[in-house]
This record gives sequence, C-alpha cells and structure tokens, in this order.
Amino acid sequence: MTNKPTSPATTTEHVFSEQDYAFMQRAMELASRAEEEGEVPVGAVLVKDGEVVAEGWNQSIGAHDASAHAEMQVIRKAGQVLENYRLLDTTLYVTLEPCPMCAGALLHSRVKRVVFGAPDLKAGAAGTVLNLFESQASYHYADVESG
Repeated sequence: MTNKPTSPATTTEHVFSEQDYAFMQRAMELASRAEEEGEVPVGAVLVKDGEVVAEGWNQSIGAHDASAHAEMQVIRKAGQVLENYRLLDTTLYVTLEPCPMCAGALLHSRVKRVVFGAPDLKAGAAGTVLNLFESQASYHYADVESG
C-alpha cells in the first residue's frame, strides 16, 4: 500500500467565503456565454486583492484554437493587465477542473490558488484523473479547492 496524499479534487469539505461564491457565480455566467456561442461551457475569473484582473470563457471552437480554453484566455489577459507573466498572489475561479494544458500554464504563471466547480472525469489534472498541482515534477505549487 502506498502512502498517497489526498488530492484537492477528492477533499470532501471546504469552507468557501462569500467572495468565493460571488466570483464562482461570475465564472458560471461566463460559462453560459461560452455555451451561447456553441463552446464547451467553461468560464474563468482571475482575482487579485479582491478585484477581478481578467475574465474568460472557452473559445476554442470559434477561434479554431485548441489552446483557447477559459483558463488560457484569463492567463493571457491577466499577463497584459499586470504586465507580468507571473500572476503572483492571484486566485483563479473556474467552473470545470483544469486540464493538463491549463494546469501547466497555471503552474508556470504562479497562480496561488485555484478554485474549480466541477471535476473533469476525462481530463481533470487537479486530482480527478491526475494531479499536476501535487506532482513532484512541479517547481511551483498552488492551493486547489473544489466543490
């Protein structure tokens, strides 16, 4: 038997603040926008010091760009707003668990905390299928919460 740490995606109880709920609600509104545009309904909001830095939604189909996930849209916009590729002391709220591409980008951009709504049973990289956020190969770690 291996002594495997509990992954964030399988932790059963979290205490979320009213602010967490408000920002996740906004991410859900953005997911609805994605759905209206014929995209996979995922929305994301990046917050620093209680203020929205960037918002995004899936745009892969319309943009003909496999990397145009909601998280990637937010990372790109936030880098421009903050004039830094390191998104230090930020929290990302996203409606669906990040895939390996997005998890890698979040780690590279040094997002401090990731809060996701639903697990991704096919490609979840925050504990459902694999966990890049707890990988010993990672040089940066983020706090991950779900629920």
